[in-house]
Amino acid sequence: MKLDTQRRIAASLLKCGSDRVVFDPARANDIKEAITKSDMRLLISDGIVRARPVAGVSKARARKIKAQKRKGLRRGHGSKKGTPNASLDGKTRWVAAVRSQRAFIQELREKGLLSPSTFRDVYRKSKGGFFRSQRHIKLYLDDRRLWQAPAKKL
Repeated sequence: MKLDTQRRIAASLLKCGSDRVVFDPARANDIKEAITKSDMRLLISDGIVRARPVAGVSKARARKIKAQKRKGLRRGHGSKKGTPNASLDGKTRWVAAVRSQRAFIQELREKGLLSPSTFRDVYRKSKGGFFRSQRHIKLYLDDRRLWQAPAKKL
């Protein structure tokens, strides 16, 4: 039994798509005879024709992901977007590295582990981008035996 016309009329009255219109199979004959909008209104008011509820999008998965992100998960290489400079631009990274190296070199000088000439040499190399990290500075000083015995305080 074809009820395409009735389905279309009901959809326009219920203000929904024709896919969401549901007919009561027990009253199929009544529905078949309803050919006007007023007939269809009566069937809708009797509950013979109704609209299926809208299927929403579940937030369960979104909430789960949000909870994981709060814990610091989902931050691996596969989740990164953009260039390596997108999170921290090159200049900011450079400034942070050079500042930490300079602070480290000055700390060594204050402890008396570097002579003034060695300090100046290492400081300039740091400025020139020679060292990758504080650890690299230590390796450099070890390899060239540039450490100085700490001066004893009076």
